[in-house]
Amino acid sequence: MMEIIIPIAILAGIGLLLAVLLGYAANVFEVKQDPKVEQVMLVLPGVNCGGCGFAGCEAYAKGVALQGASPTLCTVGGNPVANQIGEIMGVKVNAQEVMVAYVKCNGDCDKSKDKYEYHGIMDCVSASALPGGGAKSCSYGCLGLGTCVAVCDFDAIVIRDGIAIIDENKCTNCGACVKACPKNLIESVPINSRVRVACNSYDSARDAMQNCEVGCIACRKCEKACEFDAIHVNNNLAKIDYDKCTQCNACVEVCPKVTIENILMINKAKPKDITA
Repeated sequence: MMEIIIPIAILAGIGLLLAVLLGYAANVFEVKQDPKVEQVMLVLPGVNCGGCGFAGCEAYAKGVALQGASPTLCTVGGNPVANQIGEIMGVKVNAQEVMVAYVKCNGDCDKSKDKYEYHGIMDCVSASALPGGGAKSCSYGCLGLGTCVAVCDFDAIVIRDGIAIIDENKCTNCGACVKACPKNLIESVPINSRVRVACNSYDSARDAMQNCEVGCIACRKCEKACEFDAIHVNNNLAKIDYDKCTQCNACVEVCPKVTIENILMINKAKPKDITA
């Protein structure tokens, strides 16, 4: 009997000793975490979208509490979360302008035809590597294969008539779709700036007219009509300076190709959306 009890006692003693040593080591080598990290974590939405530029909410919380990162970087939480973080950190937070993602293309299936019939995988990155940058007649236009839809965690994008459409009520401006689009079609714009250029083409006027019914032809009528120096044509494409734009709609009214739009004045509703 003793032959069995003694080894068991020895093993138990060793186990107890190791437990004591591990407990002591844990106390000695414990990395103390700033309590503000946990406090910031509690007010963050926890979606880990990466829109703040950090790997996730925990990384951002550490960035704010330990590295001095700005309290205003959480695009999902917006100003309410920024204010809460500011209170935790004891800093004043100025209200930030709400930004949303916008797809600079209106060349749907009716307005911009295909050069050839595409039968590949439903991925814009793969399709854009094909000759001509994909099947679409405009090499700068939306391919409509849903890569942006796949990366959006907020169900804010649908493919409608061959182009991506963003629901601004759902968009958090996390930047995932901006990074995913191989055509650099998606950009962040102020949500209150309703006048926008729905084109991404740098083609000459002749090529633009051949490729798309609503593409910018660099006629510069918008430049001449704007009294606030808020729109200029560079490299055959009109671009709005949102800091100067007063949304007077002068450029919208003179654009011969209906490339410049006021999204409050149009109705993009179509019968069928593709969400995946």
